[in-house]
Amino acid sequence: MTTLGFLYPGHHVAEDDFPRMEILLDAVRLVVNHTDVDEDAYTIDALTRTGAPECLAAGVAELQRAGVESVVWASSAGGFLYGWEGAHQQIAALARVAGVPASSTSFGFVHAVRELEAARVAVAATYPEPIAAQFTAFLRSAGIEVAATSAAGLASAAEAAAWDLDKVKELATAADRPEAEVVLLPDTALHTVSHVTELEELLGKPVLTGNQVTVREGLRLADRRSWSPRLGKIFAEREAPPAPVSRWGEGRERAHSGRKGRPGKQPHIGW
Repeated sequence: MTTLGFLYPGHHVAEDDFPRMEILLDAVRLVVNHTDVDEDAYTIDALTRTGAPECLAAGVAELQRAGVESVVWASSAGGFLYGWEGAHQQIAALARVAGVPASSTSFGFVHAVRELEAARVAVAATYPEPIAAQFTAFLRSAGIEVAATSAAGLASAAEAAAWDLDKVKELATAADRPEAEVVLLPDTALHTVSHVTELEELLGKPVLTGNQVTVREGLRLADRRSWSPRLGKIFAEREAPPAPVSRWGEGRERAHSGRKGRPGKQPHIGW
């Protein structure tokens, strides 16, 4: 059993995405500890305060007692608003306190886009435009081209958490562009885990969402891979296992190759 730790800002938003993912993933335990948020507001000052070193350090002890193998700061804006270098410093400080590898949702998006080998993305953000623009700048610092950014202009995480699937679809569709290879929904306050495959079918391309990539980042840090096609393309195997060979087909292969014994299997490609 792999145990992963997450520091999640505030309460009563979309943290129920995590037990859903735990059910879908094999032999993975997801431990969520809430950090204090003094103001639920989508402003640069309020969101930056959520990611302050003292706020993150205060939530680590409970995760350590659970024996987690990695820790992820489960806030996109609470990471990318620090900028590329500042976000690196933020997770380095978190790793020192936690004593295990650490990262954040913002870097989870970067690593997931690279895993999908995508060069160009579209951003569907719930945030006001100035905050969405900083996420775009963060991605560009990682060498990722952003084809378009849509900003819904919500005022708080509570508003994002109240959105239903139709609103999420509208947001993703408004942001999508033909040239974008992947669509990103960065807000971890948005309920998306139950809808990823439906969004991918709607758009015809991979979709990356805040809580989905947060868990994938925890798995990456723990050097653990877990598959679940219900969590979207990023959690699907790159190659299906080789199909079983019938005795008739196996005999033809031997006769054709002139080799004795069963043909060798093709290597499985992981990450």
